[in-house]
Amino acid sequence: MPDFRLGDIIDDHCIKCRRVTNHAIVSLVSGAPAKVRCRTCYHDHDYRHEQAPPSKKDLKKAELFKEVLAAAAPGSVDGVAEETEDVPDTSAPPAKATKKVATRGKKA
Repeated sequence: MPDFRLGDIIDDHCIKCRRVTNHAIVSLVSGAPAKVRCRTCYHDHDYRHEQAPPSKKDLKKAELFKEVLAAAAPGSVDGVAEETEDVPDTSAPPAKATKKVATRGKKA
């Protein structure tokens, strides 16, 4: 790992410019960059290791997807169904259901 010093130039993702640009190191924590300043727009922010933050749209899609998975398998944990689900016995044929029809005042 290279030794960083205040004022060194490194690449990082700028949230204002929305791209990877040159940044100057503003603060160090344990020898690693903590805050940087974009040399294009002069915006100070935390060092992101050249990773763009996820968009709000992607976060919303992930949240909705988790809701759909939870609704599809109510006994699931993080979208994975539990192993102890009741499985119907398919060896015997199902019994026929009889339906009684109510009649009003008519006798058969």
